[in-house]
Amino acid sequence: MQWQSEAIILGVRRHGESSVLVEVMTRDRGRHLGMVRGGRSRTMQPVLQPGNRVEVVWRARLDEHLGEFKVEPVRLRAARLMETATAVYGVQAMGALLRLLPERDPHPHLYEALDVILEHMDDPADAGELFVRFELAVLNDLGYGLDLSECAATGRRDELVYVSPKSGKAVSRDAGAPYADRMLTLPGFLGQGVQKSASRDTMAEAFRLTGFFLHRHVYEPRGLTENAARDGFVQAALKAIAKAREESERQAG
Repeated sequence: MQWQSEAIILGVRRHGESSVLVEVMTRDRGRHLGMVRGGRSRTMQPVLQPGNRVEVVWRARLDEHLGEFKVEPVRLRAARLMETATAVYGVQAMGALLRLLPERDPHPHLYEALDVILEHMDDPADAGELFVRFELAVLNDLGYGLDLSECAATGRRDELVYVSPKSGKAVSRDAGAPYADRMLTLPGFLGQGVQKSASRDTMAEAFRLTGFFLHRHVYEPRGLTENAARDGFVQAALKAIAKAREESERQAG
């Protein structure tokens, strides 16, 4: 058995004296593991870093075997990703989200999204927005997608400001007003067809929204501990967004 594909490295761990087990995300074969012989060499260590995009050739006698990877660099961005807390935590958090999905189950849109987010990790606002949408996509692929397109009560497509914690569906301002204290906030930038940028406050609301449904539908039923890297990413991103806004206001003033 053999196949070849571009892939993004999610994690690496030692295997024997000189080899490593490498976990990658591929476009057509999903999250996949393989052994790299000599992976601890000085030549390979800079290549086998989380966040790097590489070309892999996987070989095994049978499809169900672990198999071996031959790895060639394509886009080495790990060094840049180590420069900020947002990027460091972000790489780890997205890897943890992808591990919620079955191994070798293809999710090409998540591969593409992962690659795009990694390219935007130097801008915390962009990275935060993309990360939230990545979480929504993972929830959808796990079978717990949110419906933010219209009001669950009236069918309206405007004035959507709440999300029902029970159904995961959007609710309009008027329909949700009597139950506002029990509703989750739908940040404006997540609305259908909205071209609005996220502020620190709306970003925090978005993280609370996706975090609620991840906990309710994924972590709690599986008896999993919530992802610590996600908490690190959230705090780092919100701090960086607030700092950027203060700097912008200072320059404008």
